[in-house]
Order: sequence, then structure tokens, then C-alpha cells
Amino acid sequence: MKWAALTLLWVGAAAAAEPSREWPFKCNDGGTQQELEACSRDGYAEADRKLNETYRALLRKERGNAVYLAKLREAQKAWIVFRDAEIAANFACEENDVQYCFGSAYGMALFAFKKKLTDERQARLQRLLEKGRETT
Repeated sequence: MKWAALTLLWVGAAAAAEPSREWPFKCNDGGTQQELEACSRDGYAEADRKLNETYRALLRKERGNAVYLAKLREAQKAWIVFRDAEIAANFACEENDVQYCFGSAYGMALFAFKKKLTDERQARLQRLLEKGRETT
């Protein structure tokens, strides 16, 4: 039983660290915890792809404005720092063992939260792309 728990911990930690690598579990909405985590991981990967696509489109749109581009890049780097800090705060655990605090659903919850934050940032960049900068 101890080995099974360690294996789940390793799979969850690895999934959190490397969302783009090939995983042994495929998404199945009615499946095992690992398959549900795969769905969550896939949802985050798609959100991240859309965010990067929107960000690149905004960079292309504003390519003639060097000052704005520098500030946009700075803002995006700051958002990544914020995102990571927000995730750390959301999953803070006095035991320093997220599996202990959040159980086997940790990986699924982590990817779902990352997707939520990524979707919010993508929507913000999409508004900038479509409507331009806000002045009010």
C-alpha cells in the first residue's frame, strides 16, 4: 500500500512539473482518478496553447510599438510569477506534503486551477487584441 501511495505521489508531482510530456493515462471523464487527472491536464494544456496563441497575436498586432511590447512582455513575465504564487497559496499545506493535505485529487485540482488562471489571462489578452488598451 505504501508503494501505491508513493507511486501516486510521484505521478501527481511529475504531472504538475511537466504537463507536456507523454503520460500513461488518457482522459476518461468517467474513469479512474488518473484518467480524470489526464482530462484536467489536457484542459490546462489546451488553455495554455490558446494563451500563447493570443499572446503571439497581440505581439504581432503591436509590432510597431516597441515601448508597449516591452511593457507587455514585462507584464506577461509578472503574470507567470503571480500565477505560480497564486497556485502555491491555493495549495498551501502545513504538512509540506500536498498529497497529505489534498489527497489523490491533488493533480486534477492543480491542473484545473492552472486552467482557470490561464483562461482568465487569455481572456484579458484577447480583449486587448480585439479592443486595444484600456484607458478608463
